[in-house]
This record gives sequence, structure tokens and C-alpha cells, in this order.
Amino acid sequence: MARVKGGTVTRKRRKRILKLAKGYYGSKHALFKVAKQQVWKSGQYAYRDRRNKKRDFRKLWITRINAAARLNDLSYSRLMHGLKLAGIEVNRKMLSELAINDEQAFAQLADKAKAALK
Repeated sequence: MARVKGGTVTRKRRKRILKLAKGYYGSKHALFKVAKQQVWKSGQYAYRDRRNKKRDFRKLWITRINAAARLNDLSYSRLMHGLKLAGIEVNRKMLSELAINDEQAFAQLADKAKAALK
């Protein structure tokens, strides 16, 4: 009975991991065992941060909208409530873009929100 040598399969598996670890610091890109651990951990970070990115952008948009709203004598929450009462449905991403690029349009929306609050 001859023993089975899994050389090609093992090499392919290790090369795949080391290719994924390309650019990592120190032994993390060179040694299979360490690289495997780091690739696994990197995958966990990537999975987590794909979700966190959505949170981070929403926080950024809210911060920008709040800053622009306060220039128009409103707080963020009163602006959003006023827009809802006025029946204006604009998402936060677009509101923040307006706040940055088109201050007059944002001011008009803020005025409509103020009118709806009264």
C-alpha cells in the first residue's frame, strides 16, 4: 500500500492564503500559519465594517444636516419633524448634499419645515 501525498493540494491551499495576505506587515504575509490567522481576522473586520460603514455615513450626514439646520435657526430634530409634517420626504444623504452644495435650496426646505411646525 502506498501513502498518499497531498503536495499539490496543500501547496494550492497555502498559496491561496498567502496571496490573500499580500501586503501585510512582517511575518503575516510570509508565514502560512500567521498569515492564515491574519486573513481570518481581516475577514472578520471586513464583515463587521461593511455594516459599520452604513452607521458612520448616517452619522456624518446627520452632523452635516444639523450644522446647516442651525444656520437656519432650527435644530436637527425640529427640521426633520417639520419636513415630515410638511410631507417632504428627502433622505438624509440628499439633505446633507443640499446642505453642502446648495444652501439656498436647503434654506427653502428649512423655511417649509418652520412653517409646518407652526
